[in-house]
Amino acid sequence: MLRAIFAMPVIFLSFWPCQAATGQSDNSALRAGAATSNITPELGMEIVGGFVPYPATHTHDELHARCLVLNDGKTTIALVVCDLLGMHRSVSVEARRLIQEAIGISPNNVLISCTHTHSAGTALGERGYSSDQVLTEYQRFVARRIADGVRRANNLLRPAEIAFGTVDIPEHLFNRRWLMKEGTVPVNPFGKIDKVKMNPASGSSDLIEPVGPIDPTVSMIALREPLGRMISVFSAYSLHYVGGVGDGHLSADYFGMYCEALKRLQGKVSDDPPFVAIMANGTSGDINNINFRQARPRQAPYEQMRTVAEDIAAKVNEAFGRLNWSNHAELGASYRELPLEWRKVDESLMAWVQSTEAKGVDVNKKSDTAPIYAARIRRLAMASPETKAPVQVLRIGNIGIGTSPCETFAETGLEFKKRSPFKNSFVVELAHGYYGYLPTPRHFELGGYETWPGTNYLEPTASDKILAALLEMSHQLAQ
Repeated sequence: MLRAIFAMPVIFLSFWPCQAATGQSDNSALRAGAATSNITPELGMEIVGGFVPYPATHTHDELHARCLVLNDGKTTIALVVCDLLGMHRSVSVEARRLIQEAIGISPNNVLISCTHTHSAGTALGERGYSSDQVLTEYQRFVARRIADGVRRANNLLRPAEIAFGTVDIPEHLFNRRWLMKEGTVPVNPFGKIDKVKMNPASGSSDLIEPVGPIDPTVSMIALREPLGRMISVFSAYSLHYVGGVGDGHLSADYFGMYCEALKRLQGKVSDDPPFVAIMANGTSGDINNINFRQARPRQAPYEQMRTVAEDIAAKVNEAFGRLNWSNHAELGASYRELPLEWRKVDESLMAWVQSTEAKGVDVNKKSDTAPIYAARIRRLAMASPETKAPVQVLRIGNIGIGTSPCETFAETGLEFKKRSPFKNSFVVELAHGYYGYLPTPRHFELGGYETWPGTNYLEPTASDKILAALLEMSHQLAQ
């Protein structure tokens, strides 16, 4: 069985063999610009990171859409990462429409993803299983702010050098799906017993082993002015989120803290235009920050989040001095919407829904999630006829960035890196939409939270189909 990686910190830099930077400009020389847009909602808006939404009562740190625009003289692409749990596909469609209308970048050339912070307002909109919806006021606000951020980044385009690097930081990552001793996996909300447990009790003697790998690598694309100061770093790390926020707090989680820490490490916070750090979520659908082998000590709000963010920022910053830089990178993009199927609701599952609804809600059993899943599955049974599941590949020189609209398991991201035609590759999840968890087919046999109907939205073979599409698109772009 696959085992999680538990290792001491390892730093490995994957240098990009490239043309030496000369400082000379020509029509094919790379240009880059970066900017941020504030997307913090008003207090009182629902925070949707848990099973039951609750109102925001305080903003601990502002939420942002962090934007990077690149131009190689022929093609322009934009990369945006939003401090949100996720967004409905229709938000991405509207934001990319506004961007094209304002500055002419093709919607296919714009990558918009979410970090999956569990302490943000919701851009998911109406609860249901449909790829199209009428936008709420906050969704329209987010779309407009994304477009404004990309427009500002485009205004700041200037000659740039680019470098790619990787840093392995396994010590913060733990696969959260575990094989347990026989008879110790609890009954799931549907009255059945899974083969694995998600988030078992830390330090439990019932633990056997995790059933999947981690991806320890921070992938980073660094941009700087020719032989000069940093413009931006687009990075991706496969860590779900850290959590540990104050009650009712809005926060960008470790993603935002990392960005601020990396900015401070540049030593020139007064630079104009300012340096923009960006942290996207890699493939972390089965990964979190809990070491299940030992009991976790009680910590103050934000303590663990800050530890993780500052450690990653320090290791990424240390790597900058050893990167190889180039002033050229051919850009390209490919975008599709796959006709996947929604998760099927069979007669036995609908019978369970009806039975659960007939029992009503026991207010004294706050831990009973069966009524929540019954409502989710009833909505899933009324899903729209088609999914329009968005997938995308961006080419930046010999870097290939694939995307998934789901909470994607680490092994899918590792497989893409292994099979991609680009020397340097990684996947960004929760891009252009939110379609639930994306287990691989073997994980459906094991069961567990991420495979339950109402948590998993798509057909059991969806991960294979998404990976196949990303690889086909990558090979086409690499030609």
